Amino acid sequence: MKKPSYSLIMSAATAGYAVFALAKPRHLGAALTKSPLKQPEYDVVARLFGPRDLAVSALAILAPSAAVREQAMVARVVLDLSDAALLTPEATTVGAKAKVLGATLTWAGLNVAAILADRKR
Repeated sequence: MKKPSYSLIMSAATAGYAVFALAKPRHLGAALTKSPLKQPEYDVVARLFGPRDLAVSALAILAPSAAVREQAMVARVVLDLSDAALLTPEATTVGAKAKVLGATLTWAGLNVAAILADRKR
C-alpha cells in the first residue's frame, strides 16, 4: 500500500487548524495581546483563516497531480510567510511576537519540508 504524501498529511493538518480557527477565533487575539478589549478585533482575521486554509488544503488534497499539489503547497508557504509578516508586528509583547513568528515560520518550514520530501519520493 502506498503511503500518503507528506503534503497530504500537512494539508490535512492545516484543514484541522482551519476548523479550529472557525470554532475558536479568539485564539488569535489571545496570542497577540493580553488585552481583553483588543482581542476581539482579531476574531475576523481568525475566521478568515478558516475558509482560506480549507480551500488551499482541499486543493492540495484533491489535486489531480503531484504538480498541482505542489503548487497548492507553495501557496500555503506564501500564506504562512504573509501571516508572519503581518501578524508579528501586531503582537504586543516580545513573547507574543516570538510565539506568532515561531508558529508561522514553523508551519512554513514544515510545508517546505513536505514539498521537498515529496519530490524525493
